[in-house]
Amino acid sequence: MAAMIAARPWRTVYRLPPYAHELNPVEPVWSHLKRSLANLTEHTITELIALVKTRLTRMQNRPGLLDGFLDSAGTDVSPA
Repeated sequence: MAAMIAARPWRTVYRLPPYAHELNPVEPVWSHLKRSLANLTEHTITELIALVKTRLTRMQNRPGLLDGFLDSAGTDVSPA
């Protein structure tokens, strides 16, 4: 790859991180959800699914929390 880049001086190449979780506003959502599920002892997958849906709905109904997730990623969602 380095040889191909060097052979084309007109091309500008920027190296990006392989994954930047701090730039993805979904990562704090999953992190928050996983923390809320810690040390639970659900007995079936159906119970776990119901609990996850309930927790996600609770997050959905807390706009301040969601705004915090977007802010932590530096995402600007204000109207232009």
